[in-house]
Amino acid sequence: MTVTLVQPYDPAWPAWFQQIKTFLESGLVDVACTIEHVGGTSIPGMVAKPIIDLDIVTPPGAFPTIKAQMETLGYVHLGDLGLPGREAFDLADAETRGRLPEHHLYVCEDGSYELRKHLAFRDFMRQHPEWRDRLNRLKQDLCIQHNNDRQAYIDGKADMVEKITQLAMENSE
Repeated sequence: MTVTLVQPYDPAWPAWFQQIKTFLESGLVDVACTIEHVGGTSIPGMVAKPIIDLDIVTPPGAFPTIKAQMETLGYVHLGDLGLPGREAFDLADAETRGRLPEHHLYVCEDGSYELRKHLAFRDFMRQHPEWRDRLNRLKQDLCIQHNNDRQAYIDGKADMVEKITQLAMENSE
């Protein structure tokens, strides 16, 4: 059986991130923010779903301005999806969606817990290939075992991701 939900690391993923980042920066004005590449595609050697995860990092109190600017770029606000401190957006504009790589986009205040988790996980996995390789094996096994069922895949890797996140958070303090 071919594993299709996740793919081997693609060296094009950083360029995909840069393409999305450039688009976002064209519409995010008047607020000092940074854009971070997070998630599996940001970790060299990591197998991942070919979907770029991005965090827009804003200063405290800037969310209303960023939200309005995101709407002008064609995004809709989805709320925090149960994770306070991380606001999710979806690209609703079909034309723009067709031009950009698939991505998940979040807005986090600088220093927020969710942002710290994302950055700590990414940085830890970049520095610890043994953990990356363990998670890679689990991801591939789950895809095969569950016939690429997305929810079973997510549920199956949750414990290991949580363990790695705890290690990463301890390592970043």
